[in-house]
Amino acid sequence: MESRAKLAGHAAHPILIVFPLGLLATATIFDIVYLLNDNSTFVLVSYWMIVSGLVGGLLAAVPGWIDWFAIPAGTRAKRIGLVHGLGNVAVLLLFGLSWLFRRDEAGYVPSILALVASFIAFALAGFTGWLGGELVDRLGVGVDNGAHLNSPNSLSGRPAAGIDGAGGHITDVSGRERLV
Repeated sequence: MESRAKLAGHAAHPILIVFPLGLLATATIFDIVYLLNDNSTFVLVSYWMIVSGLVGGLLAAVPGWIDWFAIPAGTRAKRIGLVHGLGNVAVLLLFGLSWLFRRDEAGYVPSILALVASFIAFALAGFTGWLGGELVDRLGVGVDNGAHLNSPNSLSGRPAAGIDGAGGHITDVSGRERLV
């Protein structure tokens, strides 16, 4: 099922999600480092990573929901996509709580509640990330129709099915088959 929300010919959601996922995961890791060495620089950086990750997560959610609405009803992909999306909403809410619990603290030092919210969100993000992989790798959500190992470049204007295997057949934009 081809993505409805694209950037430069590719599904936008997988492109955009790497930033908030990396920022939020690294914020949690920095919290752990802070707990191990009591260096307050780590909580300051963690705080701003959470802020950036929340903004990025909200932006990445938009093309994700656009693609989810295009999945046919009654399919496994629709169910998995719903759990993936709602799980990621929970991840953002938990990190939002962690941010809220730190916001008014001196040096943004996290309370136990802030840390627990981040740790739960981190674990949940691992699960929802796996579900995202299931959607793409197993169920073909966001994959161009007819995509294969010799598909033409996504910026070429040709359909993904345009090159036919190692034989080197290309279908040009007017639908004529050519041998490479």
